[in-house]
Amino acid sequence: MISQTAEYALRAVIHLAMNTSEPQTTQMIARSTHVSLPYLSKVLQELNRAGIVHSQRGLHGGFALAISKEDLSVLDVINVIDPIPRIKRCPLGIDSHDTDLCQLHRRLDEAVSTLEGAFRETTIAELVNADSSNLPLIAGAAR
Repeated sequence: MISQTAEYALRAVIHLAMNTSEPQTTQMIARSTHVSLPYLSKVLQELNRAGIVHSQRGLHGGFALAISKEDLSVLDVINVIDPIPRIKRCPLGIDSHDTDLCQLHRRLDEAVSTLEGAFRETTIAELVNADSSNLPLIAGAAR
């Protein structure tokens, strides 16, 4: 449904949303989200370039959300890392389907559209405000 990298990005963003009292180091986020440090570093760099997180260097440095968790959707994070592909042309290469998708591909694209809508409507705040025991991907995160 979504790539593993997009899930890792969501884990990191949720961790940051749950730990707003101080910037979080990459090591802290990696330990909490169970994502390898080198891979997480690349994900955080992409989120930083997109303006979803910001980084601060120095003794008390680390990462923090640059957008409020109430204004940040799951789809915003996914689209930075690995947007969900839409079906715009016939995957089979049938010329007559280039401008008008067949029923199968139209239905599949509608399903993708529904999924995007659900992710667009779900904010990071909603996930954070949910019962934290239901967030197994964040180990020991403080609220």
